[in-house]
Amino acid sequence: MTSYRAPTQDMQFVLHEVLNVTESDTPGYADLDRDFTAAILDEAGKIARDVLAPLNASGDVEGCRLENGVVYTPKGFREAFAALKAGGWPAIDCDPEYGGQGLPYIMSCATGEMFVSANMAFNMYQGLTHGAYSAIHAHGTAEQKATYLPKMVSCDWTGTMNLTEPHCGTDLGMMRTKAEPQADGSYRLTGQKIFISAGDHDLAENVIHLVLAKAPGGGEGTKGISLFIVPKFLVNADGSLGPRNAVSVGKVEEKMGIHGNATCVMNYDGATGWLLGDLHKGMRAMFTMMNEARLSVGLQGYAVAEAAYQNALAYAKDRLQGRAVTGAENPDGPADPLIVHPDVRRNLMSQRAFVEGARMLTFWGASLVDQAKLGGDNAADGLISLLTPVIKGFLTDKGFEASVNAQQVFGGHGYIEEQGMSQFARDARITMIYEGANGVQALDLVGRKLAAEGGKPILAFFEMVKGFIRDSEGAGDADLKAQFLEPLKAASKDLQAAGMYFMAEGAKNPNAALAGSYDFMHLFGHVCLGLMWARAARAAQAALAAGTGDAEFYRAKLATGRYYMARELPATALHLQRIRTGAEPVMSSEVAWL
Repeated sequence: MTSYRAPTQDMQFVLHEVLNVTESDTPGYADLDRDFTAAILDEAGKIARDVLAPLNASGDVEGCRLENGVVYTPKGFREAFAALKAGGWPAIDCDPEYGGQGLPYIMSCATGEMFVSANMAFNMYQGLTHGAYSAIHAHGTAEQKATYLPKMVSCDWTGTMNLTEPHCGTDLGMMRTKAEPQADGSYRLTGQKIFISAGDHDLAENVIHLVLAKAPGGGEGTKGISLFIVPKFLVNADGSLGPRNAVSVGKVEEKMGIHGNATCVMNYDGATGWLLGDLHKGMRAMFTMMNEARLSVGLQGYAVAEAAYQNALAYAKDRLQGRAVTGAENPDGPADPLIVHPDVRRNLMSQRAFVEGARMLTFWGASLVDQAKLGGDNAADGLISLLTPVIKGFLTDKGFEASVNAQQVFGGHGYIEEQGMSQFARDARITMIYEGANGVQALDLVGRKLAAEGGKPILAFFEMVKGFIRDSEGAGDADLKAQFLEPLKAASKDLQAAGMYFMAEGAKNPNAALAGSYDFMHLFGHVCLGLMWARAARAAQAALAAGTGDAEFYRAKLATGRYYMARELPATALHLQRIRTGAEPVMSSEVAWL
């Protein structure tokens, strides 16, 4: 049986010493003092540890089932969902006008990490609801907001996003679901959607589906797509629930992981829906939800790895195997613990350095979202748009890798379901696929995001890194410069060189750029984590110099950061070399030879 403990001390370090949230001019950040955030994180941590984590393994074994048209979630999920609602956790950053608590998104991000680490499949029910809430909040009419948002904020009603169809995933222009206008202003939707997370269940009174479909007059491709609100139960004028809509569950998918979440085939047989946003502009409205979802999935990637790492670390300290090559460290026992062996230590350090760096990057990304939404900062909006495919793609790739590495610490026991480590690997695997497979994220990064706004966001990123290095070098700390700033400088130069290669080669040979897009996404991700670790090192050194706080915590932080800069960050040179080989090694093989 696995366990989970919320890393609240590390979260506080990121919020108050790396990001210095109370010093930000972002509206609402001045209120996020240490005592306030500690109270929130401690309470969320208790729910994650005591309510959600105990249901993770049992939910994985039991899964969801469809009986007589009703989807049932695993035992204990309904009670846990009620506890989550009672604490107001789904509403933490939602608009107070509709019953939300109005806190910045970064606090939703922090609490969400704990809930994902404790039970990823469970947390998806409220996570998808938040995305649907955001889309309606951004694009809905006043009447739609009043009708749906209060119930969605409380999670009395949950939400979904319906994009994928059996014959089309990423290529939404091939969509076949139709929406026929009706005399009363509604639409009648007919078609089938697949892979719908939290598509139906017994946790809420109603499920509000956001469905992409083609209405007449929209033309071919994605330009003809509109977005519709299609509730499971129709809503009466007084807000009460009316008759069942013509939407049903055709199947609950059997999946590799996230068994506790109901992934459904949804059939729309003339279901009544209402247009959300402008006609034939559905992709714009849906991207409000998808961009939020991609950040959330990036968080899932490292949050699952955090839980896997905690269990691997405990096992490595307890499991006795072999002797340290430098002499017995447990002379009174039959063997030394696994953690004395250099390769096990390397494995654990790699996991830790990734998870803590990923947390810093994700929280920083959340702060950019807040700067853009709450503070109207266009530069922050451009930067988080650039970073979104990196956060989603890099953190989920490396998160899955870290989860597998945690499983590896257990040896053969990690392959046995009884230990629970395989669930982390199985659950983490989907994060690389859904909300835009990671190859698509890489193509989006290189094909669209680099050139956005004439390249202003990527240039701003480079200037940010240069400015940080310049300011930090001015402090005159030789260790900081040698161990953190010089590696960061070298990695940033690799990223710039890759960008220059795309500029020189991309126009005349687009395949040359796209063949290197995946490597570029990882190169960019490493530079981002390098920047985070350099910031963390500077903060830890300052805390040690001041003589305040937990000195062991800061020394451990510096050791972990040094590991990342020395052992992980040099991967940027490898990725650059691959990028510079262009398209020839990738595209020269005939299809028949593959």
